[in-house]
Amino acid sequence: KNALVKQYSKLLEMEGAELEITPTALHAIAKKALARKTGARGLRSILEHALLDVMFELPSESNVWKVRINEETINNTGKPELFYREKAKASGEN
Repeated sequence: KNALVKQYSKLLEMEGAELEITPTALHAIAKKALARKTGARGLRSILEHALLDVMFELPSESNVWKVRINEETINNTGKPELFYREKAKASGEN
C-alpha cells in the first residue's frame, strides 16, 4: 500500500504537486483489487487509471500544488481534485 502511494507521490512531486489519497480511496482501491482477484499489479492498475489524465495534464499546469484522490475517483464517478496556487498579482493591480 505505502510503496505504491510513495511512488506516485514522487512522480507528482517531480511536477511540483503533492498527492493526497483519502483513506476511503485506499479502501476503494483495495476493494476493487479484491473484486478483480488481482494482486499488487491490480492495485497499480487501479491507481494508474485514476491518475492517468492528471499525469498527462500536470506538466502543462504550472500552478497545481495538490492532487486529491477520493473514493469517487476510484469508482469512476468523479475526477481527481486539483488545488491551484493563487496567481501572483500583476504589477499595478490592487
